[in-house]
Amino acid sequence: MAYSFDPNVDMNQLLESGADIKIYEPGEVVKGIVVGMFKKDILVDLHDHKVTGVIKGKEAAGIFKEVEVGQEVMAIVMDDENEDGELMLSFRKAGQLRAWDKFYEAYENQELVEVMPTAANKGGLLVDVSGIKAFLPVSQLAPENYPRVDDSNATKILEKLQALVAKKFQVRVIGIDKELGKLIFSEREARVAQRKNALKDLAVGTVVKGRVTGIVKFGIFVAFQELEGLVHISEIAWGHVKNPADFSKVGDEVDIKVIGIDGEKISLSMKQLQKDPWMAAVEEFTKGKVVKGTINKVSDFGAFVTLNSDVNGLIHLSEIDHDLVTDPKEYFKEGESVEAKVIDIDLKERRIALSVKALKPAPEKKEEKKEEKTV
Repeated sequence: MAYSFDPNVDMNQLLESGADIKIYEPGEVVKGIVVGMFKKDILVDLHDHKVTGVIKGKEAAGIFKEVEVGQEVMAIVMDDENEDGELMLSFRKAGQLRAWDKFYEAYENQELVEVMPTAANKGGLLVDVSGIKAFLPVSQLAPENYPRVDDSNATKILEKLQALVAKKFQVRVIGIDKELGKLIFSEREARVAQRKNALKDLAVGTVVKGRVTGIVKFGIFVAFQELEGLVHISEIAWGHVKNPADFSKVGDEVDIKVIGIDGEKISLSMKQLQKDPWMAAVEEFTKGKVVKGTINKVSDFGAFVTLNSDVNGLIHLSEIDHDLVTDPKEYFKEGESVEAKVIDIDLKERRIALSVKALKPAPEKKEEKKEEKTV
């Protein structure tokens, strides 16, 4: 500890006048006025006690650009006086204390704070605030920043997270413990109120504009109005979609239609905002019409027939022949032409039912011989 007094004043006079001799303890927080700034040192006058403190080297890190001579600063006592009679102080540790106080206040009041990640690992983003190590987990990122990748590929996840380093985030403190050095942030929780309001006003059938945030093998993720939804691969386009990446890329602005809401799970559609080519192509077909097509697939339950570039029909095995059919492959081969009769059109399910047996004459019914009655 350090004892400081004015060398020009006699000790007996100090004692007689009742003047206090200030005893500084390591770890004590003090305030003072900057009285000198040198290449690596900052001198601080701890007013009211006639003591000069010095902040040296890394303990002064970051303060040179923030203070000037005559400004009041807060510091922490590091050690007893040095050989020059100066009290060793730390601005860096005082900054940590101020930061901890700030985060505790934000945690208790549910306030938002702004942070900037300094690094990333596969679990999330690392944040350094005044020397305090904090963490923003992947699971706590907002939809537009969440790393959407196929098969949870760790390398690709890390690449996407590294792209977020040095970006400013509005977050909420969701875990804090100064003694354990634990500080956890959440970007998702910072937007809870916005998400609730957005969900409250959202309805099935709503058409909105959004931004593509991720593309995976089963669909496209789109963020809009503080929310995020999935355009399943079956809702991307009317035709067969093999690779969703062929239809959009991350960052694209797209129009989408809300087709389902289950809690915070939102189902979207892109194809329902496009004209269905099937509906136009099927207009040429009517129930009872005889059509020609090409067998494109034979399965255990029937044969699929290509009628034109947008329309297929199905000849169910029950509509192949008047006799019982157990194996459609005995009647059809892929690539061969076939003539059939349209027996049903289901616009809602987008299906056309065909029949070959309807073009064949029905077999004659065999008359049963009546037994003669005996008298």
